[in-house]
Amino acid sequence: MGAGGDPIVEHHYKGHKDAVRCVNFNPNLKQAATGSADGELMVWNFRQSARAYRFLGHKEAINDVEFSSTGQIIATASSDKTVRLWIPSVKGESTPFKAHTAAVRGLNFSDDCSQIITCSDDKTVKLWEVNRQQFKFSLTGHTNWVRSVRLSPDSRLAVSGGDDKVVKLWDLRNKNNIAEFLESAGQINTVRFHPSGNCIAACGDDRSTRIWDIRTNKLLQHYTVHSGPVNQLAFHPSGSWILTGSTDGTLKVLDIMEGRMVYTLHGHNGPVNSVAFAQDGTRFASGGQDEQVIVWKTNFDSAAEEEPENKPKKKSISRPASARPGSIRPGSARSNRPATASGIRSRKAFSEQTNTPEVRTLGPPIAGSLPDPQLNSTQENIAHALEDQKLPKNVEKVMQEMVRQMDVLTQTVAILEQRLYNMEGKLENKNLKKQFDSLKIDAGEDQDAK
Repeated sequence: MGAGGDPIVEHHYKGHKDAVRCVNFNPNLKQAATGSADGELMVWNFRQSARAYRFLGHKEAINDVEFSSTGQIIATASSDKTVRLWIPSVKGESTPFKAHTAAVRGLNFSDDCSQIITCSDDKTVKLWEVNRQQFKFSLTGHTNWVRSVRLSPDSRLAVSGGDDKVVKLWDLRNKNNIAEFLESAGQINTVRFHPSGNCIAACGDDRSTRIWDIRTNKLLQHYTVHSGPVNQLAFHPSGSWILTGSTDGTLKVLDIMEGRMVYTLHGHNGPVNSVAFAQDGTRFASGGQDEQVIVWKTNFDSAAEEEPENKPKKKSISRPASARPGSIRPGSARSNRPATASGIRSRKAFSEQTNTPEVRTLGPPIAGSLPDPQLNSTQENIAHALEDQKLPKNVEKVMQEMVRQMDVLTQTVAILEQRLYNMEGKLENKNLKKQFDSLKIDAGEDQDAK
């Protein structure tokens, strides 16, 4: 399973002409799909004898990509305001539909593939029926661009976040915003549900990764382990680890059961824009501003079970001296500086580190009690940044009125959009009926002629 259970580079791909913005694994575990600022979708085959596929269709950058749970469809979200549904075959056939009135930033399939949820710079979240690409309804409430959205495992809830620094939890049955999490001091770049469906996580430009319990709406864990904005995060399928990618050029692996960082990985020359775990957790992938895609062998998920806890170890993965700048060898991780992946296997080893990153645990940990006394535990209340700012009453009143009017305007636009989609559906049905009637008339005339 790899040397000592450390992550290693398994595949290294380069084919995009601009920054890689998103990555996702095929459930068959034989492929990964990536989208780029170059507007191209690429599907990478892990077998060395199989070539990669390049699919063209979007007119602008691809911001998000996802395989359906069957692996038979790939969905992409683009700055050209459309979502495309692709058949991942050699032909690369796709069906586009105009999803929003501005750039589409994120999307997510429901587990049964019947629905897809999208978010956009038009400040809305929308739910669609996949088979007919039919609009169902909008969720409004964000006051700025919405950068990320996810459905809960049972598709009853959704979580979204964006440039207004607010993480919103939605009840899809009632179409209501049921909770807001205001702790972030910068824009939200990614939101995700824990595999259990009981917790959500978000990361953003304030260099933080946070986890909340949606049953109590309490902040559980707060990590500040990166030195730059955190662009994306992913939960391991077991729910025990979080993987993050940052503008600081590193990936971090967080053990959320014990509330600590266990690995720092170097491999990209520049910001890491996207990260994703494979569905079985044995691999993860990263895409960067350097146009590269790296597929890593996880290893640590099995090593954690096999290694005795009474053996404190501290491990590192270093770039071989013979590795050329601009190249990555399987089994190594590259950086402009000596590359390390620190594997911390005991509380003693963790406490002996210098420059320990800030990890705060508020309330109970994700599972069980948290015995590690080295963590900086606190019950402090984290207030929204805006609450500390005192504004003159007349200015505050004007701003509140402006926000209220904007909300009314947004809701009005959403209603008009829904009516427009309904009218388009009726017109389409009417045209189909006319065509069907004309076919019947033609058939009747043919019979009369006979």
